[in-house]
Amino acid sequence: MNDEVQSQVGSETDVAPVGDERTWAVLGHVSALSGFFTGGFGCALGPLVVWLVKRDTLPFAGDQAKEALNFNITMLIAGVALVFFTLITFGVGALLTVPLGLAVFLYWLIFTIIAAINASNGVRYRYPMTLRLIQ
Repeated sequence: MNDEVQSQVGSETDVAPVGDERTWAVLGHVSALSGFFTGGFGCALGPLVVWLVKRDTLPFAGDQAKEALNFNITMLIAGVALVFFTLITFGVGALLTVPLGLAVFLYWLIFTIIAAINASNGVRYRYPMTLRLIQ
């Protein structure tokens, strides 16, 4: 393992995650894609379940699920804010919120995939511009 990956992995433990721990960490990130089937609000449910189930037994997976949960809560707040803005402007704000909503969606999708790839490589990933509400 090269030094760069080891320094990123070694923040909580000095042992690189393997097997089940990496699998659960990836699941913590990709479970957010359940939001496609639940109208958006399910994107936080998958990471929440993984975090609650694995936070004590698999530290790397718990950390990554918590990070995914914080990111998805942040994205939900952004989405709700865009809908609220559209409503208070009686739909006129949709000229602004629809393109912004598409940008937020693409941002969410791309960074979820990047995080899952990093977790599968055993690298702790931190989403940019995320509110760290769950500690």
